[in-house]
Parts: sequence; C-alpha cells; structure tokens
Amino acid sequence: MNDGAKILLEAQNISVNYGAIQALSDFSLKLMQNEIVSVIGANGAGKSTFMNALMGMVKIAKGDIFLDGYPLSSQNYKVVRSGLSLVPEGRRVFATLTVEENLRIGAFTRKDISEIQEDYDWVFSLFPRLKERLKQYAGTLSGGEQQMLAIARALMARPKILLLDEPSLGLAPIIIREIFRELKRVNEQGVSILLVEQNARQALLLSHRAYVLQTGRLLKEGSSSELLEDKDIRAAYLGRSA
Repeated sequence: MNDGAKILLEAQNISVNYGAIQALSDFSLKLMQNEIVSVIGANGAGKSTFMNALMGMVKIAKGDIFLDGYPLSSQNYKVVRSGLSLVPEGRRVFATLTVEENLRIGAFTRKDISEIQEDYDWVFSLFPRLKERLKQYAGTLSGGEQQMLAIARALMARPKILLLDEPSLGLAPIIIREIFRELKRVNEQGVSILLVEQNARQALLLSHRAYVLQTGRLLKEGSSSELLEDKDIRAAYLGRSA
C-alpha cells in the first residue's frame, strides 16, 4: 500500500470483557483507504468480538475507535450511517423475505433512489445469480448464494468499509474462491475491506496486511506476504500444505 495513504479506520487499545472473561485485550488496528486488512486466528481468539465492538454490538471496556479521524459512535444504526457495513458470521439473511427485499433492507439508511438503482446493477454484476433469484425466498438459497446475498445486502448501504465475519464458513472451496474473487473486485472499485477469518490462507491471499489474534491479544502483524512466509504462522495457521 501507498505509505501516504489516508488512515480510514483506527482502533486504539480495544478491550472487551464478557463478565469476568476478557475476550479482547488492548488490541489496536489501522485500516487505510482502499486497503484490505484481515484479522486471523483460531476460534475464540476474539475476532468476532472485535467486529461486534466496531459495530457497537458489544460494549468496549477500554479503548477508542476513529473513522476518518472522528470518534465512531457506539450506536449501531449510527455506525452504519457513518460508513461501516457488516456481513455477519453465519450470513443471517432474512429467510422469509425475498432476495429483492433483503437488498432493500440493506439500503434502508439511504434516500438517493437513482443511485440505489445503480447499486442494484452493481451487486448483480458481482453476483449474477442473485438477479436470477430476485423473487426467491432467501431461505431457499444455497449456502453460497446466501453468502453472496449477505455481501450484496451490506454493499447496498454503500459503505466506506465492508466488514466480513468468517465469510468462508461452511462453504465449498470453489464457492470460497468465487466469493473472494468478487471481494477483490469490490475493493478495486473503492471499498475498503476488513475481514476476520479462520481460513488464514484465503484471508492472507486476499488482503494487503493482516493481524494475528491469539486469545484476545495481538500475536503478530505485518504484510500478508510476510505472514504467508512466516514459519510460526505457517505452522500454526496454514497447515502442512503452506
């Protein structure tokens, strides 16, 4: 990334507690404009907790979050209006609503009707299958199609930053590759991306930089290419085929 790039999102020393359990401890992260950053780690490392903290869905015990240099609201709907949009773990599409209705919900904060229509065309160019299933109930879609819908719904908010929580979870490798290819296109069209993933290899191949969380604490950070070659990261997270 360009060293002169603007800091879009900055989390400083974030700590989150669930009762007596500290799920996240003094975790700091920066996301530059037009960058893809991944947070990798095992299940229970604190990745989803961090995402929920950004979205105002869990209370931060300590620390600060800034978007474009200004404090980010802790109220969820204000976070969305500020420019963050989350694709949650497990997709969580509205199963009893159609694909079209799910997409409309994604644009609920917007009033720019003509530009909303342009974004329909955009998400259909990314995921043509959604256009084919526009009137179909979301609950009848395949797992991969539901993940495409969850991403498209988040993009309909026209976010500055797209947040993705375990986007590869439960999907076949061929679908994962397809979705990650489209995420790269999304980034190339000006949307910064922050994703958390247990699939470390896919995350590192997609992202520019990465942070490694272990039991709520930062273990390592660096460029994705460096971490792909790091022997400790390879042994712990990438498996024998790395």
